[in-house]
Amino acid sequence: MARLPVMAPVLHACFRGRHQTLYHKIAVLVLTFFTYMTYHLSRRPISIAKGVWHRNCSIPINNLEYPIFNASEAGNPNWCDWKPFDTEDAETLLGWLDTGYLFAYAVGMFFSGHIAERMSLRYFLFGGMFLSGLFTAAVGLAQFFDIHNYAYFITMMIVGGFFQATGWPAVIAVVANWYGKGRRGFIMGVWNTHTSLGNILGAVIAGLFVDYNWAWSFIVPGAIIALMGFVVFLFLIEYPTDIGCDPPEEQKTDSKSMAVNSSDDEGEDLSERKVLSEQPPVSLGRALMIPGVIEFSLSLFFCKLVSYTFLFWLPYYIQGTTNLSDEQSADFSTLFDVGGVLGGIVIGLLSDLSGASATVSFLALVISAPLVYIYNAFGYLSLAKGVGLMMLTAFFTNAPYALITTAVSADLGTHPTLHGNAKALATVAAIIDGTGTVGAALGPLLTGIINPTGKTGWNYVFIMLAAAEVTSALCLLRLVYKDFKRACSGNEYQLLPGTGANADDNVGTLTYPAEVPFNK
Repeated sequence: MARLPVMAPVLHACFRGRHQTLYHKIAVLVLTFFTYMTYHLSRRPISIAKGVWHRNCSIPINNLEYPIFNASEAGNPNWCDWKPFDTEDAETLLGWLDTGYLFAYAVGMFFSGHIAERMSLRYFLFGGMFLSGLFTAAVGLAQFFDIHNYAYFITMMIVGGFFQATGWPAVIAVVANWYGKGRRGFIMGVWNTHTSLGNILGAVIAGLFVDYNWAWSFIVPGAIIALMGFVVFLFLIEYPTDIGCDPPEEQKTDSKSMAVNSSDDEGEDLSERKVLSEQPPVSLGRALMIPGVIEFSLSLFFCKLVSYTFLFWLPYYIQGTTNLSDEQSADFSTLFDVGGVLGGIVIGLLSDLSGASATVSFLALVISAPLVYIYNAFGYLSLAKGVGLMMLTAFFTNAPYALITTAVSADLGTHPTLHGNAKALATVAAIIDGTGTVGAALGPLLTGIINPTGKTGWNYVFIMLAAAEVTSALCLLRLVYKDFKRACSGNEYQLLPGTGANADDNVGTLTYPAEVPFNK
């Protein structure tokens, strides 16, 4: 097929045998893991650079001598600020950079879901990763070319944010093409650690250069995601049927029901491939009508508001409330992502065991609300308190975010009302994550507007974050009630004849009672 990558024959030769499908599944999981890891890696530099773009270098930090970027301004107590971030409203300007980036990401997310369903996911990812890397590196070039125009910075961030949106709908669609519904919360929880690992590596890589030459803090991550794009172009296989592997069970069952009139096995196999690889895209309106999409989208709005405020401002917060340097603050902030990794894995396992994604997410959000404020109140008192509270807060803060964007999005995108149309998943993932990204844009913006200078300013920021966690939990109340109602009634799904997409079908299909949650 035209969509097969150049290295597909090599993979096929390496993975021959009766476990061929399993080997390919593992390869796809690993490839998509590193793909989205580099997306997050390239988003991290802006949070690391904030401290060096706006800092008062007349105050020594750990006796570290900073390089003078503009020697003519050495008499200015803010001589190492990078114009235009040398003003009293610098926090607001930095906040608008985050907002422009994330609003562009949110807008791009809604477009990317539609586009990804209508073209090769491999080409889509390759183009998106290359352009994301290009515009990430372009921010760093401002130092080499002595650019101090705010319009340049915000333009590069907006365009880069738009292309960053190519990642999530595409990778989640590829994973869903290869993996069935079933109990995948734990698998997706482990797989979703790409987000935290990307944040950690991005902070470490950007932190290596930030105190000495911040341009490389953007150029190196930009080069990494662009190179990973070429790897995707060479190796990514979008559908298992493209290379003769078995599709996920529920897709296989549905495709066989649609190919029931095939005259022989070969004809049935060809029909199955056509059903799985050439299904029509799903409209935005139809995707919104899937039970649970709106509730989880709104919940993720507030989840991501909290997570991305930490992502974009935590190093700045640590540097401003401790005596650590910018590089040390960047390294210290990675512990938040370590806690997030553990939370994502545990909540995925709990979701599998309980079959109640909404309830598990709700409980994590309720616990995280007070923890967010407690971290700010006591975390700065000592290194041990800071590490412990940061990781505990991240555990409960990132856990529902990880579950909603992975296993929940995949389950909704393969909901029975779609009759096995796997192409709906890119649109569903885009709706959920796109709505969440609007919240992600508001969090950093509001933080910049609050202008968190000193401990008092940060108190208001963390009150906002705690309130967002509570609101996110409230968005899930209806689904929690349905989980509780289902658990009490013991309802099970039924296999009824003649209830497929066509009323004349005589083929049995899974039918979900109207009030039974989707996340069985």
